[in-house]
Amino acid sequence: MKTREIGNDTVGRVEVGAVGLGLMTFDQDGAHPRQQLLDTVTAALDAGVTLFDTADAYGFGDDGADAMGQNERLVAGLLDELGVRDRVVLATKAGHVRTEGGGWGLDGSREHLVSAVDASLARLGVDQIALWQHHRPDPDVPYEQVLESLREVHESGKVRMVGLSNADPAQIRLAHSVLGDALVSVQNQFSPAFRSSRPEIDVCEELGLAFLPWSPLGGLGDAKSLAEKHPAFAEIAEARGASAQQVALAWELAQSPVVIPIPGAKRPTSITDSAAAADLELTPEELARLDAD
Repeated sequence: MKTREIGNDTVGRVEVGAVGLGLMTFDQDGAHPRQQLLDTVTAALDAGVTLFDTADAYGFGDDGADAMGQNERLVAGLLDELGVRDRVVLATKAGHVRTEGGGWGLDGSREHLVSAVDASLARLGVDQIALWQHHRPDPDVPYEQVLESLREVHESGKVRMVGLSNADPAQIRLAHSVLGDALVSVQNQFSPAFRSSRPEIDVCEELGLAFLPWSPLGGLGDAKSLAEKHPAFAEIAEARGASAQQVALAWELAQSPVVIPIPGAKRPTSITDSAAAADLELTPEELARLDAD
């Protein structure tokens, strides 16, 4: 697979596959056999996918305490079982918390973030997290205060690189001024159905940050809904002998060389299909049609 970079000369540059893997749905509802997930990880690596993205808040069930850290423990166990730790850049996040009833809350306090990184280190079984991302701004904590906490964690050596998630252009610029070269990425929603993060892509390109679209296949839906809502994606997919998912990811990759989509997958065929998008070169005419769709 073609590769793209995360990082800089200060923290180091890491080459990853141009398409990553979002792990939120890995056993999110407890319905996926472990062997299926192992096969999905293997298929991802075989296809050249090397950036794996999780978060401390990913988990399932009505007990908030039990949900926290489930996905991190699962993913670490899968990687160890396969013996492929050295082939993966494993990213995680902190700042979301799980509440009773399966809900989601926010905690951007210094106390929470400092303790969260220690908990993630233990669950992932590593001495340093490759990419640690602030999951979402907390309206009860000034953003600059959050950034100071992120800087403190980075300076502790517990994380190699820092990223943001769900941040707007002003927050990205502020983070860059506070964190400097420790900041390497931004993870926001971007897809055929959700394009309002285009300004964040532009800021990332300007500042030399990777942009990791989450839910990059949003809006494609089933064949009927795709044809009705995004006909250009359906038509170009048919003409090119590709899936609409591949066309969507190829369109996102064409937005900027800093874009690294992280589609979710729970089956080997899904991630293999997504990974093939890295080799799908869309023409300027096709890109113009997709931009207007």
